[in-house]
Amino acid sequence: MNIKYLKLPYQFDPVRLQHDLSKITQADWIDHFVTRNYSGSWQAIGLTIQASAQNMHPIMSIFSNPAEDTWIASPYLEQSPYFQEVLAIFKCPLQSVRLMCLAPGSEIKQHTDHLTAYEDGHIRLHIPIQTNSEVKFSLQEQLISMSEGECWYLNFNLPHSVVNQGTSSRIHIVMDLKVNDWVAEVFRLALK
Repeated sequence: MNIKYLKLPYQFDPVRLQHDLSKITQADWIDHFVTRNYSGSWQAIGLTIQASAQNMHPIMSIFSNPAEDTWIASPYLEQSPYFQEVLAIFKCPLQSVRLMCLAPGSEIKQHTDHLTAYEDGHIRLHIPIQTNSEVKFSLQEQLISMSEGECWYLNFNLPHSVVNQGTSSRIHIVMDLKVNDWVAEVFRLALK
């Protein structure tokens, strides 16, 4: 299909997303380990974990071979009923699902993530839980505005960057999924 970005036909309740988020403390967040890709504070929490690697960093888990392992709910997901409800809508194999937090005044530098495009058979979706008007997300030099509760596919094989110039953190659910017939139909309908 060669799609750069696509808003999918889902609108989740920002209040309920933020309620589940409120159960997570500042101490629960883990710094992203690829420090060359950002300045400031960029952190993650795993909502799914690999059964055989339960102590793995939530970002490192995306680099392992998902075909060789089973993804299970983390304790954070188990205590978050609305996050569970959101994930249940996606009728495809869920792999790494995590919360990603970019603090105020922080920047994710331009980079690419490999094998995250529809054509690769794996997609990465974003659901903003908390954001602000001063978050600037750029995909191949084009600004993309994502609102709380929306669901977006973006081809992260392309150069992208984010800067949070606001006074509140930008927190998204970031989901890596395997493309199947259900995903193909959702994309077909969203492209109409």
